[in-house]
Amino acid sequence: MRRRMRGIAVSAIALTSVLSMAACAKDTGGSSNAGSGNTAGDGCTLAAAPPAAPATSSSDDASAKVDGSALKVGLAYDIGGRGDASFNDSAAAGLDKAVAELGVKKENVKELTAAPNEAEDAKQTRLRQLAGEGFSPIIGVGFAYAESFKVIAPEFPDTKFGIVDATVEGAPNVTPLVFAEEQGSFLAGVIAAYQSKSCHVGFIGGVETPLIGKFQAGFDQGAKKAAPEIQIEDKYLTPAGDFSGFQDPAKGQEAAKGQIDSGADVLYHAAGASGKGVFSAAKEADVKAIGVDSDQYNQETVSNEKDVIVSSMLKRVDVAVFDYIEAVAANNLSSLPAVFDLKVDGVGYSTSGGKIDDKLKTVLEGYKAQIISGEITVSATP
Repeated sequence: MRRRMRGIAVSAIALTSVLSMAACAKDTGGSSNAGSGNTAGDGCTLAAAPPAAPATSSSDDASAKVDGSALKVGLAYDIGGRGDASFNDSAAAGLDKAVAELGVKKENVKELTAAPNEAEDAKQTRLRQLAGEGFSPIIGVGFAYAESFKVIAPEFPDTKFGIVDATVEGAPNVTPLVFAEEQGSFLAGVIAAYQSKSCHVGFIGGVETPLIGKFQAGFDQGAKKAAPEIQIEDKYLTPAGDFSGFQDPAKGQEAAKGQIDSGADVLYHAAGASGKGVFSAAKEADVKAIGVDSDQYNQETVSNEKDVIVSSMLKRVDVAVFDYIEAVAANNLSSLPAVFDLKVDGVGYSTSGGKIDDKLKTVLEGYKAQIISGEITVSATP
């Protein structure tokens, strides 16, 4: 079983620029501040950059190829399903990789998708259908499946289940696939602080739940760490229990416009398909945005807005789904990490589009190293 410790080699060059002591100010037409110290009218007063991370080498272990051709794999998506340009698409990418690399046969794959605000028994029916048809492993993509697994897993004790973003107590045949979203979002906050010209940024969450709160908590902490005087807007589209907030681009666009009108010029969303509306508002106002889960710069469904996407917080659901399927095929679930965090590249940030220059990469890798070492502890609650 291969453990993905994709260390990123960085140059051990100390940052030599001295940050000017100008106060946070609204943009007055200065040039882009990406990856550099800033002066008044050109972004935030940035805190001293962390030490450059030590150079590391890739440690992917060569191992015997795992054969998954005998598996029947079921995926139960959250609302939006394959094509949401975010959370579900990342899970789909992990499944596709298992087909390509592990020999899982396409005819032995079944994908089903939740409906917005569906009754709990609909989720149970979906999982029971997959298990009854002999699929194993079956992966529930999202914490919304947790209660249903409590019912279904004991009915099928010989079926292997995995669940993204939740732990199901008392169900030994359900493997949790959980992430340190707050760690990746911390780096998104740093990116926002360095990219902002107005020293004013925004976070938009789809549904106000403890899980999405982890994204906000990390983002707010990272932005404040990089620029202590930064102003942050936080907004949720729907309250807990109303999951339509993950599937309402119009509502995402409206919330984004409100934050932009308040002065925010970099917006980070954790709102599923509603993030399409956030990108649309950013495009219309000529401000910047940070995607989530997948590398959204490369997502076809938001290609018209890709030029405003400066980065995405990568929540590697694709890695977790692939690793879980591989572990089941190898009959070695103990090889999986307890949490997919920065240390195992379970979360991270994208650089597609060329908006993250080498200087900012060095800063980000410095913060990443401090989080991995424990020098910085990122809160999971706002």
